Amino acid sequence: MKAVLEGLLFVVGEDGLTINQIEDVLEVDEDTAKGLVMELKKDYEDESRGLRIDFLGNRFKITTKFEHKEYYQKLLENPETNFLSQAALETLAIVAYNEPVTRVQVDAIRGVGSTSILRKLVAKGFIKEAGRSDMPGRPILYETTHEFLDYFGLSSIEDLPNMEDIMKKVEDFEEDENKDLYTSRYTEIEEEE
Repeated sequence: MKAVLEGLLFVVGEDGLTINQIEDVLEVDEDTAKGLVMELKKDYEDESRGLRIDFLGNRFKITTKFEHKEYYQKLLENPETNFLSQAALETLAIVAYNEPVTRVQVDAIRGVGSTSILRKLVAKGFIKEAGRSDMPGRPILYETTHEFLDYFGLSSIEDLPNMEDIMKKVEDFEEDENKDLYTSRYTEIEEEE
């Protein structure tokens, strides 16, 4: 069960798990759930491990050890690892076209959680916290930075391509793809006869 708990904590990532969620998923009582968490936490306390179990925001989470922070910083600053994944580019585009925007709004547009990607983009200096929304819970607002503009060769956010033009190109491309698919399929059938 401890191994299952470890896997669950890995899967949920930065969202973490409450003790009630652990009880429900593992189908155990509260004492057993707490015991499993404490055993796993003790396993991670070994100095040969690079991770640990923390209780943050009323949730248990797998986190990195603070004493290794300088190495994580080097990784982020290393040009060979300083690239943007497809998910990061997607998230960055959502922020740029909708700024200021909350994480929940980004998640709604992407259809998946974006917490870790937003943190990475903040760490890379492409986006920043721009205050708090007036929505319930006062979530953090994100917007792009000057580093974002420099990286993409823009003088201002207004220099971004027009979204309507982009959508028209996507529609044209998809139409051409569908037409080519139909035409090639039609040709194959004719040749078989």
